[in-house]
Amino acid sequence: MELFDIRTSRGELTGRVKERSAVHRDGDWHGTAHIWLVRQERGRLQVLLQKRSRNKETFPGCYDTSCAGHLSAGDSFEEGALRELSEELGIQASSSDLLFVGLYSYEVKENFGGGDIIDREVAAVYLYQKTVDIASLRLQKEEVDSVCWMDFEKLKAHSEAGDPAFCVFAWEIDALEDGFRKAGFAEDTKHEVTKKRYE
Repeated sequence: MELFDIRTSRGELTGRVKERSAVHRDGDWHGTAHIWLVRQERGRLQVLLQKRSRNKETFPGCYDTSCAGHLSAGDSFEEGALRELSEELGIQASSSDLLFVGLYSYEVKENFGGGDIIDREVAAVYLYQKTVDIASLRLQKEEVDSVCWMDFEKLKAHSEAGDPAFCVFAWEIDALEDGFRKAGFAEDTKHEVTKKRYE
């Protein structure tokens, strides 16, 4: 049985714990962690996308966040992020490797497993900027089919066009842009990127 902590829409713990299916049935707010692997390549910002396993019940075979997942009861957002990096990509990271971007609340109503659910999530978004060789990643095959790097501007265009091959939504693009600013990246009008230096 998978248990979730019930939270407020601001991510605060309420002290209540419920089983996953009941949380989605009742539309309770609960926590997730979203981790974006990012890099600069040829003067452009790139993000790592995972292609979801074709066996997933939601968005099978779609391009998604580098890695993400629900928080189990008792997990902090950071603990959940570190666990997802390890489980989905095989990356053994530490807290200092993560740049916390912020908390983002969103709601999705969808049909899942033959029934309607209300998915209300408070997502903690992080950037991971360490060098990654994707050929050496150990992918969790139940979750991830493959990974690839993509220019952020290309991902943004796919998202804005509602491309069904992508399940990266507007709030996630906004969160990424918040993260780039927080990391000190600034894009010029040609979408080339420089790293701001703060004295």
